[in-house]
Amino acid sequence: MALPASLADTLSLPVIGSPMFIVSGPELVIAQCLNGVVGSFPALNARPAEQLELWITRIKTELAAAKAADPMRKVAPFAVNQIVHASNDRLMHDMEVCVRQEVPIIITSLRAPNEVVEAAHSYGGLVFHDVTTIRHAQKALEAGVDGLILVCAGAGGHAGTLSPFALVGEVRRFFDGPIILSGAIATGQAILATQAMGADLAYIGTRFIATEEGNAAQGYKEMIVEAAAADIVYTPFFTGVPGNYLKPSIAAQGLDPDDLPHADKSKMSFGSGTAKAWRDIWGSGQGVGLIDDAPSAATVIARLKAEYEQAKAALCSR
Repeated sequence: MALPASLADTLSLPVIGSPMFIVSGPELVIAQCLNGVVGSFPALNARPAEQLELWITRIKTELAAAKAADPMRKVAPFAVNQIVHASNDRLMHDMEVCVRQEVPIIITSLRAPNEVVEAAHSYGGLVFHDVTTIRHAQKALEAGVDGLILVCAGAGGHAGTLSPFALVGEVRRFFDGPIILSGAIATGQAILATQAMGADLAYIGTRFIATEEGNAAQGYKEMIVEAAAADIVYTPFFTGVPGNYLKPSIAAQGLDPDDLPHADKSKMSFGSGTAKAWRDIWGSGQGVGLIDDAPSAATVIARLKAEYEQAKAALCSR
């Protein structure tokens, strides 16, 4: 379960900040990386497409400057998320940019990312693919990915239904590479539990929505702070892929969150218009009930570190 040196030597906390539509941008990514966790963003957040290279250049420049100013500082690498789906009309363009800029980590979603793996490996980049089932995991490994992101029950946005105890255990039977675990992780204690189950890194999204750097509407941040797990609804209605969303944001659009129409995979669409699905219908994980404020990303990460160390110390004292 050894992590690549590019990760193990640069992290101050075993965490990847997950890429969130609209919410994740350069400000949040830079803040995460400068505080020792991997920051990431969906390529589709950079609009128009020409903005992607500008975002990546800015991130690389600011991280390099911080490292040059303090060589001992742990500055984590960043990642760009690519949606591998026929409806993503930007995939080829966005991957060309990522290859040219030698993005350290590519996070892929949906279909097995054969062509993306080849492109990323051409310059030494890593590819982590998110999966919800054993079948998805096996297909991703056949495509040559470097690590698996297990998106389990309770994760924000697109999520699976399996318990992390089940999925991590089964995947570890045939894969000894990097495993990143997603699903209602909002505290340092949960990060430690992730490692205890056999995963290497925690994948955290919802906790970073309610931060100063998160590119979320103020009402979205306030809803995150006020919500609890009971306020989450799991449905494929909005994108064709099952996901977790905040009930109040659904109700605000005149829909009944407890009686949504059925949607199937034929309605999946990821491309230039993807942002519309997330602008008014707000994703969130079940860990939302543990979030009580919206401070800076640095403050959130410092708290997570303290909780993580306290949890380790408590276990060792038993």
